[in-house]
Amino acid sequence: MSTEIVPVTSQAIASMAKDAPLPVLVERAGGAARFAWDEFFFAEHHNPHTQKAYMAAVKRFLSWCEGQGVELPAITPGMVGQYLVGLGGSAAKRNLHLSALRGFFDRLVNRHVVILNPAASVRGVKDQVIEGKTPEITVEQARTLLASVDTGHIVGLRDRAILATLAYTACRGGAVAKLRLGDFQQDGTQYVMRFQEKGGKSREIPVRHDLEGNIRAYLDAAGIGAEPKDRPLFRSTLRRTKQLTGNALTTKAICELVKRRLKDAGLPSRLSPHSFRVATITDLLTQGVPLEDVQYLAGHAEPRTTGLYDRRKKKVTRNIVERISI
Repeated sequence: MSTEIVPVTSQAIASMAKDAPLPVLVERAGGAARFAWDEFFFAEHHNPHTQKAYMAAVKRFLSWCEGQGVELPAITPGMVGQYLVGLGGSAAKRNLHLSALRGFFDRLVNRHVVILNPAASVRGVKDQVIEGKTPEITVEQARTLLASVDTGHIVGLRDRAILATLAYTACRGGAVAKLRLGDFQQDGTQYVMRFQEKGGKSREIPVRHDLEGNIRAYLDAAGIGAEPKDRPLFRSTLRRTKQLTGNALTTKAICELVKRRLKDAGLPSRLSPHSFRVATITDLLTQGVPLEDVQYLAGHAEPRTTGLYDRRKKKVTRNIVERISI
């Protein structure tokens, strides 16, 4: 009997969600409600993580409504508001639930299951975020981390290339996990890396010379440079051996890799792959690089989002509190 662990793909998650039983209220409301359910979760939303989060939110609300003895057409804005207050948790959590309910009931209105959307007039919770929560890795810490990696074997070469990619492109760990051999390419003048980001966005980032050297050293040692371009760039290893498999590292594995390297270098364990993103954005803004250029590098749709990664304000605050004479 095979003991191989088969990874659960995004497609498998979506398939399992599609096969899950419908809420009782949707079943009782008839074919149009079932059609709206399928339309909202599987035609409108293709990201499996969004599907999972929204479906959990809607199912929880409908279960609460069922407990109140209320059918779909009788749900009111007051009930939605009452539910969100009782839900508790962070503003982001409650706003996610409200967004899911608004979208789902919009579909029910379109399919004539309900007359009006009861969530449409319910106000969300203000969630003013001035600065992101991700801790920043300092320039000195990043240099220490890169220098600490033993590159006398293939795993070390791979890990250094991954850490350098995080540091020199401001990309997310998930985007690194998706990289294929063809995403590291010559455009005629320089090497570039093409990243597949959240929301299906694609970005092409120039590769600086030291990063190029790190990646080429890894590819040469691994002997995979001539493989088909759709093969994974960064590969997992066979258990505790230093032999690469043909499989891509997962996002979780990259996070664990970074944590392990941080521990080996004696650096804070609270840092993560996303810490490099904070450090790169803050460093470039400190050097006077225009916000719009940094915004493009980070792949943000809004400059406000880029500002959440800017830790210059925190550094000013620290300077001020150090002057307190107590």
